[in-house]
Amino acid sequence: MGKIAQQDIQNVKALGFLLNRGTDRFSGRVLSGNGVFDADDMLAIAECAKKYGDGNITLTSRLTVELPGIAFENIEPARAFLAEHNLNFGGTGAKIRPLTACKGTTCVFGNYDTQKMAQEIHDKYFIGWYDVKLPHKFKISVGGCPNSCMKPSLNDFGVEGHRTPRYDVDKCKGCKVCQVEKQCPLKAVKVKDGKAHIDPNVCNSCGVCSNGACPFGAVAKHDDVEYQVFVGGTWGKKSRMGTPLSKWVKEDEIYPLLEKTMLWFKDNAYQKERLGAAIDRVGVDKLEAALFSDDLLKRKDEILAAPIKER
Repeated sequence: MGKIAQQDIQNVKALGFLLNRGTDRFSGRVLSGNGVFDADDMLAIAECAKKYGDGNITLTSRLTVELPGIAFENIEPARAFLAEHNLNFGGTGAKIRPLTACKGTTCVFGNYDTQKMAQEIHDKYFIGWYDVKLPHKFKISVGGCPNSCMKPSLNDFGVEGHRTPRYDVDKCKGCKVCQVEKQCPLKAVKVKDGKAHIDPNVCNSCGVCSNGACPFGAVAKHDDVEYQVFVGGTWGKKSRMGTPLSKWVKEDEIYPLLEKTMLWFKDNAYQKERLGAAIDRVGVDKLEAALFSDDLLKRKDEILAAPIKER
């Protein structure tokens, strides 16, 4: 075919197809809800790459895969082919971007099922809010522990799981080789005067000692997870560490917090302004006041119906 019109390039970009530099071919982004494709998914993706692309599959930083070398006229056939296998292209534009989740589901350091949470957020918001236009892109990351492998603090909304040690000093035997002290990755535990001491200024509630490290139960084994939420993080041309909310939350609080964060973003940010920039302009105190009240949810329909603010 002849030269591809700029409007056509923009139209297919909204569907998840990005023009390959210096060519008339495109890379199509195949979405995952949480970074997991099963074997049948991968077979379908591989067949699509061979049938409609150049036979290669590349990986993206947001846990999607791209199929490069797709001709413009093959975009719709490629979409139809993957749709038959319950797979979709997408993941671009001023909207919620594909979620990233660490391997906390299976990782020995994971404090909770990160892939389950990411899939739930994907279904409820990435799919449920697919047609919601935001002022700019909105990235969400789900992390299982303070190792921060998925960098929750560098996303517009980041979740990080913690388990705070439950220490019963009366059960401490003051062992010569304290297993809690030995296993603590931050060296926050020291045995002194016959008892273990946990330095709260060093401990970050990573959860390692809450896996039953102490054979006498001085540090109790438990699965009570609290979540630190970061908002407004960005990484790239302009970097900003996410603002940690002032209190940790339980799992059932995450979803309304996320929804209120996106509503606040839609209500306060200007066109092409990232969430972090809007927070810096409006103020963290005002953001927190809004996130920990129900006003945004009461105004949800009004906010979503309003046009994006122009500067």
